[in-house]
Amino acid sequence: MSHPIMIQRALISVSDKTNIIPFAQALFSMGVEIISTGGTCALLRQHNIKVTEISDYTGFPEIMGGRVKTLHPKVHGGILGRRDTDADIMIDHHIDDIDLVIVNLYPFEDTIKDKNCTLHRAIENIDIGGPTLLRAAAKNYEWVSAVVDPKDYQIILDDMKQLEGAVSGETRFKLAVKVFAHTAYYEKTIADYLHKFNEPETSSPFPAQLNIELNLADTLRYGENPQQRAALYLEKPIVPHTLATAEFKQGKALSFNNLADGDAALECVKQFNEPACVIVKHANPCGIGLGVDLNEAYQKAYQCDPESSFGGIIAFNNIVDDTLMQTILNQQFVEVIIAPTFSQAALNVAKHKTNLRLLEVGLWDNQLQEQSFDMKRIKGGLLIQDFDNFPLAENDYQIVSQHKPSSYELKDLVFALKAVKFVKSNGIVIAKSGQTLGIGAGQMSRVFALKIAHERAKASSFSIEEAVLASDAFFPFRDSIDIAAQMGIKAIIQPSGSKRDNEIICAANEHKIALIFVPHRYFKH
Repeated sequence: MSHPIMIQRALISVSDKTNIIPFAQALFSMGVEIISTGGTCALLRQHNIKVTEISDYTGFPEIMGGRVKTLHPKVHGGILGRRDTDADIMIDHHIDDIDLVIVNLYPFEDTIKDKNCTLHRAIENIDIGGPTLLRAAAKNYEWVSAVVDPKDYQIILDDMKQLEGAVSGETRFKLAVKVFAHTAYYEKTIADYLHKFNEPETSSPFPAQLNIELNLADTLRYGENPQQRAALYLEKPIVPHTLATAEFKQGKALSFNNLADGDAALECVKQFNEPACVIVKHANPCGIGLGVDLNEAYQKAYQCDPESSFGGIIAFNNIVDDTLMQTILNQQFVEVIIAPTFSQAALNVAKHKTNLRLLEVGLWDNQLQEQSFDMKRIKGGLLIQDFDNFPLAENDYQIVSQHKPSSYELKDLVFALKAVKFVKSNGIVIAKSGQTLGIGAGQMSRVFALKIAHERAKASSFSIEEAVLASDAFFPFRDSIDIAAQMGIKAIIQPSGSKRDNEIICAANEHKIALIFVPHRYFKH
């Protein structure tokens, strides 16, 4: 890195004026000459900070409603000039050095979040001069310091105090890297927004070039296995009420597998409006329960598979109190508990379990929100798709059997279908009274998945009589229906679409099983 550079002249032009006054006051007190634009200049003068307005500095007025103000050779020459090789040219053209550029950009992202934002308004909030100034300063980091984030004002001041008015080469380089990351995200946001306005015949939900902004949040102990390195990155903008952005209340550091399993548990429990509990082990739910309260929901989830629940991840959809916390700790070993919030009494109960991780995600509202794409990495590429959060409405399912489900069976069928969406395919869920009785996951054969679900239910001594069954995809043959009938299953919900749908319907009629078809398949790989 190059040597420290004295800060003698600074250009300030900010939309986000957080902490700009104390920063500018500190610069002025150190003898730094300040140049500024429009509203920023007026604000500085209001606080008695000596400042030169940009048009006075360039000798050229702001024109076109402020669209052109900093795009001038005296500004960009002062930023881009290499002090060792361009000094003579700068003298010839009366261009002074600009050593510090403090700029943040028009709030394009905030503008387009407004539901009433028009295309014209969005276009007018695309910053041109700001990114140009920042990129010029970052490119010439050997001589110029570029600051885009108000959080970095103190870094500049600390350097200047330690280095008698100069900024170190290391600091300038770090800030330059941050600038290019920031402007890249800014351009990505604009491109993604404008993509929606393509002509209908060429429009696609998927951009021609996918740019993803992710920021390092944490380095993990290891990956899926100890020999693999791992880290957690966060999307930008931040997605609330997710495991990635949860507040860590206590416990040892999270592992790669903790995060993967915790995400599965949290997103599953979000499906339910009733008090709900989901216990996950190795990315699959091993128990899901609904209840009049979370205590009942937890007991139902735990009873489904107490053996697999050992060392699992537990997620709830409401506040966890001290009674529930004590029940969990008395009953099982648990790695992570996730909830919208924990009572202080619950935290007090848990604190003697120093390794237990408690993650608080805040209370969500079950309204579907616009999300980025679901992504899966493959060697050499990336698969992207919509998130599968299509809700099931009454007019989405079709009763195709002669025997009709009771209101209780229908409620359990919808519950089982929501559960099976989070079971790795091939997936089967057997359920009754708001409780999973058996789950068959990740099998190559749907028949085997069904048999595993049945064996799991028998291992927990559940009666399958009057239970219902959900499948994540259609049954290709009637053999599964025949087996389900032998088990005592009284109602089945499954996607339609098999060439043998009529054969499946006939089998259900023979066994007097209520059969419901839904339009969507729920594979999860």
